[in-house]
Amino acid sequence: MPATGKGTSNAPITEQISEVSRKIALLDGDRKAYFESSQWTISQNRDTISKLRKENKMLHKGLAASKAGDERVINTAFKERNVERASLRGKSGKEAILQMDQKVCEAKKRLNYENAQTLKMEKKLAELETQYAQMRKDASDADAMDAGTSDEAMTLRSLENRLDKALLKLHEAEHINRTYLAIRDQMVKDSLTFGNDLDVLEAEIDTQKEEVKRLQTMNRDAQISRDVAKAELSKHEETVYREKREREEALADLRKQAEEKKAHAERVERRLHRASIQHDELTTEQKQLISGEEQEKKIGSYEEAFHAIKDATGVSDLHEVVMRFESQEETTRHLEDLKESGEKQVNRLKEDKAKLQREFEEMKYSGEARLSSGQRMLEDFQTHLKNEEDRREASQDKLDKSSKILVNVKSGVEHLADKLQHLKASKGHVPQAQLSPTSDEFVLDLLSTCEEKLLKLMEDLDGHDVDDTLQQMEDEEFHVGIEGQMPQHNTRIKLAAVARDTAYDDDDESGDDEDIITRSQLKKQAQTLVDSKTKKHKVRARKKKGK
Repeated sequence: MPATGKGTSNAPITEQISEVSRKIALLDGDRKAYFESSQWTISQNRDTISKLRKENKMLHKGLAASKAGDERVINTAFKERNVERASLRGKSGKEAILQMDQKVCEAKKRLNYENAQTLKMEKKLAELETQYAQMRKDASDADAMDAGTSDEAMTLRSLENRLDKALLKLHEAEHINRTYLAIRDQMVKDSLTFGNDLDVLEAEIDTQKEEVKRLQTMNRDAQISRDVAKAELSKHEETVYREKREREEALADLRKQAEEKKAHAERVERRLHRASIQHDELTTEQKQLISGEEQEKKIGSYEEAFHAIKDATGVSDLHEVVMRFESQEETTRHLEDLKESGEKQVNRLKEDKAKLQREFEEMKYSGEARLSSGQRMLEDFQTHLKNEEDRREASQDKLDKSSKILVNVKSGVEHLADKLQHLKASKGHVPQAQLSPTSDEFVLDLLSTCEEKLLKLMEDLDGHDVDDTLQQMEDEEFHVGIEGQMPQHNTRIKLAAVARDTAYDDDDESGDDEDIITRSQLKKQAQTLVDSKTKKHKVRARKKKGK
């Protein structure tokens, strides 16, 4: 059983394999047949393509030969006509014939059109010649009539003369008739109202006489007022000129005093500097000999400088200096308020002037009925307008003065800030936002910064011995001068231990170094106080003059 089963299972597989091989053989035969047929078709197509190319080439040659023949004919026909020959280039003989026929037809059409236009113009010329002959005839007749040589002209002229004479007589008679009728009617009306009209005319004459008298009186009063106003104006101008001259003289005196004080301060500073230089050049023994005299001279020079600052500023207390700077802020605000009020008043006066001008224009064309009252009102308004203009000018002058004072205050604050620029503000100072240098807030912020710097300067100077500070400053300047005179190769080398100790001791000594004031700083502080006092005196003098 097992052997039989295995043979039966192998038989179908061999049959399937044989069947598949037969199918493959058939497919291979079909492929070969299709390949042979396709190759034959390709060869046939190639032969056909070569034949068609040959035929196409022959046709191109024939076409070129025919075109060459047509072109030869065209060139021969249009040998001396280059334009037509260029337009017919590349065309066949039939196309050239058709184009030339079309051009011939167009030329015939143009010829017919020109012939028709010629006939029309000839006809019009004949009509114009006829009209010209008629016009010449009419002109000769008109000339003959104007010359009066013809009978019709003479008859027409005599008739026209007679007609003109008759019309003149008629118009004259009608005018005379209308005039007499109007005179009669007016006389009838006047006879009815003659008495009343006479009374009215007499009353009007009396009224006009009274009006003339009143106007003459007003004219005299106006002339007197004008003379008084001129006198007041001249007096006011003299007063203004005198005050201006006094202000200029006072300003010149103040400038002279400021220059003298400045020169005195410079002399004191030069004397101090010269004394310090002479002191540096002396030997140790000479310094010891003249130390007592030197100290007395220094004390005297410092007292003299202090008295000069006191005389220049008028204040000897530092707290009062601070109070003066605080009062400048209030002065600035007051000046700004005055400026705003002056501008408002100027605007109000301009509006009043415009209103009065409009009322003046309205009254100017109001009519003759209200002439007298309108004239009086106009004069009142003009007087009021002049007064308001004077007030406006006075307000403008006050505004200009206030603006100048405000500018001077700003410049003084900026100058003070420049003098105090080397000082640092306190640590608690909060910097403001970036402000424009032209704004008022910038000046106020600058003034507050200067106030803080001055307070800090007072705190730094409080509790210090002036003699010890000056001695320390002289020692520092002496060492600096000696080091500056030493040659470059003679330099000092700091030891590492000293450097380390210095590094460790920086924190302990930093607070003491901040409290030490050098001589240059002291000079700057003294100059700052002198400048501030000078500016205060100038501001006071200007205020007094303004009042």
